[in-house]
Amino acid sequence: MTDSAAAPQHRADMVRNRRLLLTAATEAFAECGVDVSMSEIAQRAGVAKGTVFRHFASKDDLLAAIMLQLLSGLTDTAADLLEAEDAGTALRQFMTAGVEALAADQAFCEVIGRPSLQHAEVRDAIGRLGDIVEDLTARAKEQGAVRDDVTGTDIMLLLGGIHQTAVPLLDVDPQIWRRYLQLALDGLCVTGAGTLPHAPQAGLRLDAPSPPG
Repeated sequence: MTDSAAAPQHRADMVRNRRLLLTAATEAFAECGVDVSMSEIAQRAGVAKGTVFRHFASKDDLLAAIMLQLLSGLTDTAADLLEAEDAGTALRQFMTAGVEALAADQAFCEVIGRPSLQHAEVRDAIGRLGDIVEDLTARAKEQGAVRDDVTGTDIMLLLGGIHQTAVPLLDVDPQIWRRYLQLALDGLCVTGAGTLPHAPQAGLRLDAPSPPG
């Protein structure tokens, strides 16, 4: 094979291996959490361990790539729902899709506070998702579908909160999150709503706070 013919084949192999690694790692982390070794991920993907590190210098780089996939999927869902006529239903559909995605991924909560969330691309993706969720929430408020004092940041944080509430029970009842999602959705309703006792956060932060001192 000539050098000119080998180069496209090499690029195709790299693209294929990266795809295999991301698929294997996404499944492994979702099933077992972030303690899965890079060796196991390589084995699942059917590639050599060195191939993993040629694509991802560390586990946190691999986790960041997976987070980008999750955030991209949620952002696409939210953007599509911005076109819906019924903004209240659209917001409920986004929240359902969001909690469902988190409930299927054991690694999500374990990623909070890790360096993988400090990657510039991940932080930008969180910002883009937050902006669209703010728009979704604003439209729902304009139509009187949710209370006036809720924000997009509230919605984003609620997704994680609902997931965290359901986590201890997911092994025995994988759909239990739907119960807590409905409780949260009912709390967003205008009817009978009291005044929220604390000001909202200005934006979403998923990184762990720095220790004092």
